[in-house]
Amino acid sequence: MAQVKIARLKYNGGGDWYANKTALTNLISFCNQELNTAIAAEEDIVEVGSSDLFLYPYIYMTGHGNVIFNDMESANLRKYLLAGGFLHIDDNYGMDKFIRLELKKALPELELIEIPYDHPVYHQKFDFPKGLPKIHEHDGKPSQGLGLLYEGRLIVFYSYESDLGNGWEDQRVHNDPEAKRLEALKMGANLLAYSCSYFN
Repeated sequence: MAQVKIARLKYNGGGDWYANKTALTNLISFCNQELNTAIAAEEDIVEVGSSDLFLYPYIYMTGHGNVIFNDMESANLRKYLLAGGFLHIDDNYGMDKFIRLELKKALPELELIEIPYDHPVYHQKFDFPKGLPKIHEHDGKPSQGLGLLYEGRLIVFYSYESDLGNGWEDQRVHNDPEAKRLEALKMGANLLAYSCSYFN
């Protein structure tokens, strides 16, 4: 059986797409242990405009700042998402005003909505009856799980005011309590499980 891989999205605009360096390796390890998945231990890095995008069931995108997709990248991302791909955008604080505009370029007909708490993404192996967990405070706003739905399928999940990726990082990086880290990893595992269920 071919091993499943997941990837981090490399984008232009100057935002730090490479932030949360230890996050995905820890999430992969957690999923392989808790969900019995066989995901390759190391993440790949894929550019928005690359045809390699289509190799991955789950693409992770993070950063603190500016994001720019050109027309070709927007078209490629759209094609990937409508064909069964899944993008998890994890705002590391500061990318919100940029990513909303770029999503509109790729998927102008879809509106970002708050994902209802009864959506399957919150009820894979782990149950989140109150939706997205709050991992980092930042400016004290409640966490929001936003998303784009296409033909009933969640194709983009946007974790806003939560910072899941910080919770996935090695404990020494942010010194988060173990309970918070576990919450973040469980939610990440749900996202991965959901994305893989639609990918073929």
